[in-house]
Amino acid sequence: MRVLVLGSGVVGVTSAWYLAREGHEVTVIDRQPGAGLETSFANAGQLSYGYSSPWAAPGVPVKAIKWMLSRHSPLVIHPKLDPKQWRFLWQIFANCTERAYALNKGRMVRVADYARDCLLDLKAETGIEFDERSRGTLQVFRKQAQIDHLGDDLKVLDQYGVPYELLDANGCADAEPALALVKEKLVGGLRLPQDGTGDAFLFSQRLAALCAEKGVTFKNGVTIKGLKHDAGRITGVETSIGLLKADRYVVALGSFSPALLAPLGISLPVYPVKGYSLTLPVEDEAGAPVSTVMDESYKIAITRLGDRIRVGGTAELSGFSTDLPEARRRTLAHSVSDLFPRGGDVSKASFWTGLRPMTPDGTPVIGPTRYDNLFLNTGHGTLGWTMSCGSGRLLADLVSGKKPNIEHQDLAISRYAA
Repeated sequence: MRVLVLGSGVVGVTSAWYLAREGHEVTVIDRQPGAGLETSFANAGQLSYGYSSPWAAPGVPVKAIKWMLSRHSPLVIHPKLDPKQWRFLWQIFANCTERAYALNKGRMVRVADYARDCLLDLKAETGIEFDERSRGTLQVFRKQAQIDHLGDDLKVLDQYGVPYELLDANGCADAEPALALVKEKLVGGLRLPQDGTGDAFLFSQRLAALCAEKGVTFKNGVTIKGLKHDAGRITGVETSIGLLKADRYVVALGSFSPALLAPLGISLPVYPVKGYSLTLPVEDEAGAPVSTVMDESYKIAITRLGDRIRVGGTAELSGFSTDLPEARRRTLAHSVSDLFPRGGDVSKASFWTGLRPMTPDGTPVIGPTRYDNLFLNTGHGTLGWTMSCGSGRLLADLVSGKKPNIEHQDLAISRYAA
């Protein structure tokens, strides 16, 4: 079959890869000049299979108020006269129950666990390299209360057989030797040994090249204007180079997916949650992280990527703004300088922002729609890189009419019908 994939971020490229492996004639369309140039470009870099959790959780509304009053807040909300923003905030609030959290985290861990296996298979098949390190993720806690509230997370990890280690401050320093310099600031940590790190942009670019070798066509610099439809089917994609047609269509446009789908009568609850990152050169090998350290107090990930340190975090609701406020930079710089004071030079850091496509339940939207030849692979939030291979493989199986390897019905947009 001929398949059009709309979007060439890490999720779009992995979708194209697995579709091509199934023997389909695949074309990828994107407004950017190459793959992985928007949200996938400079994200935090962690492959957080075991750390996959929804932001909507019991106690978050109260925490959100405290966060927004702090100097280095992990949450920033710029209220707008936008009903989509207020609806999204209400839906987040509605998911902050114990029952919803357990359900949503279970879905997310299922996809992430599958994604890890798919990436391992892809690496074995292709030998692709992307500044990867398989040294685990360490979530560090500065307050005892943070450890005391781990119960629900650990239950889900136990349920899905995800290995983990609870560490004291000395254990954190054993896992990440540079933390020995600041271990008096820590009370403990949660280590997920199966997690890793990698450069999503480098991966996207190199996988796109492998896709091209398999015959995938990339139409870059092309603006997508809309979807044509008739009698319950998509009949083409209106673009800046004319009408493009295929047998199947895949929307992988991240935060821009809802606007494309709305004229079809499809209401996709995805909202852009803005994130920021710093990328700085390693100055002192012994003072730098060896993998990813999650600073729980500031919700910031500090990741080792080759000879660089990537610092990513902040959840900002400000629509589609891509400005770079100095206050957000200071928060990232504070976290990395506080935990790894010798690791890198923040004065040499590049500053970036991207729009994460977030659903209110944290779970991506993968699967069919009420149009029988239109499929979605979007809404991954902060975990597009982590979930990309599993999402792409699942999507390709569904498009191909194959039975997927994991439960998938509750990942489709139909879960919002109620």
